[in-house]
Amino acid sequence: MDTAMKYWISALCFLFIGTNSWAQREVIDKVVATVGGELVLLSEVEEQRALMASQQSNLPDDIRCDIMDQIMANKLLLNQSKLDSIMVSDEEVEVQLDARIERILGFMNNDVNQFEEYYGQSINEVKAQFREDLKNQLLVERMRGNIMASVTVTPSEVKTFFNSIPKDSLPYFNSEVEIGEIVYKPKVNKEERERAVNLLEELRERIVEGGESFAELAGKYSDDGSARAGGDLGWAKRGRYVPEFEAAAFRLEKDEISPVIESEFGFHIIQMLERRGNSIRVRHILIKPDITDADLELARNRLDSVRHLVMNDSISFSLAVKRFGNEDQQSYNNDGRMVNPATGNTFFEIGDLDPDIYFTVDTMDVGEISAPFMFRDPTGERYFRVVQLQSRSSPHKADLRKDYSKIQMAAIEAKKSEFISDWVGDKVGSTYIDIDPIFNGCPVLRKWTVDKTARP
Repeated sequence: MDTAMKYWISALCFLFIGTNSWAQREVIDKVVATVGGELVLLSEVEEQRALMASQQSNLPDDIRCDIMDQIMANKLLLNQSKLDSIMVSDEEVEVQLDARIERILGFMNNDVNQFEEYYGQSINEVKAQFREDLKNQLLVERMRGNIMASVTVTPSEVKTFFNSIPKDSLPYFNSEVEIGEIVYKPKVNKEERERAVNLLEELRERIVEGGESFAELAGKYSDDGSARAGGDLGWAKRGRYVPEFEAAAFRLEKDEISPVIESEFGFHIIQMLERRGNSIRVRHILIKPDITDADLELARNRLDSVRHLVMNDSISFSLAVKRFGNEDQQSYNNDGRMVNPATGNTFFEIGDLDPDIYFTVDTMDVGEISAPFMFRDPTGERYFRVVQLQSRSSPHKADLRKDYSKIQMAAIEAKKSEFISDWVGDKVGSTYIDIDPIFNGCPVLRKWTVDKTARP
């Protein structure tokens, strides 16, 4: 495994476990702080420092102080979440566990053996080890969200924030674009649909009539990640699955196998494993019909026809999105406008665009619509899109009129930072805090050792 790969896996592992334990600790642990009912371990500080050191050199000498401050803030949030009875469901934790495992596996080309060799544990053992840590991480996020849910800024506050920035310190914004898209999903032809259905009906017969193992056949034939677990999807409450799948699953009795059902993902057979009240545990075999080259060409031509309707003013771009676009795309409910996931607004620096979109719009004029081109979503599904260049700005210094939405976001973040700092300061006075003397030389931690006897 090369150095870059190790870095990304380490980074994903850090996302996986937040501020808590790695699979193996090289630091001899000791409690270095107590925040209410939560403990801070020395290894937590050292693990974060090690990750930061892997990302950048020449860390400040007092970096442990800053790390300790952040960990204690998270522990205070966790402690308060328990006092306030904030809830995170087991199903939510499992979904997050599965998603993060999938991300790590993705960097290992979905090689389970490589995963287990790297961690020295099976996937289920890794999940068991990190489950409580992840639940605490989600509690912290939920508590922080509850605290800051009411934080907003008025236009006058945005203006005050902007005017407080020294003129020679105003940020310089690169050229930005706004992009509209119409996304079209190729349709499966009749022959491929029949092939998928016939295969599943054959597999169902082999299980029901022939006594073969559902789990073994799922491992061999299923077209999704659950194949590694014999098709087992774990526990889920109502609302977890797409409607067609959920309706069929909740009708089943224990050990019963459904007929072939269709969902947006393909065709399934489902077996009920267990039921607890409103929660079920099922496994399935998913067969995705193949999209043929002929299907792809039909989709390309269909979208090209839509493009010509817009170009000839026979239909507006917005209406074309609603009439022909794919409803599962984020842009569908935004009149086709793409949202930058890094900022939450509709502006993209050219370098932030996916390469296929970048090279498409780089030479386009505002209002122009591209020819259809194919792309794959994160699951590997193939789609076609046309994009419209809706605006392009020139490089410039920050301007309140031109860049209001960006400045507003910066003002909100500054206000949130101040808000959470005030909240921490308020809670410190009513929460038991104890810090190991090895951190006595950290000025940033003085707010945690306030003299409570001096408070009214």
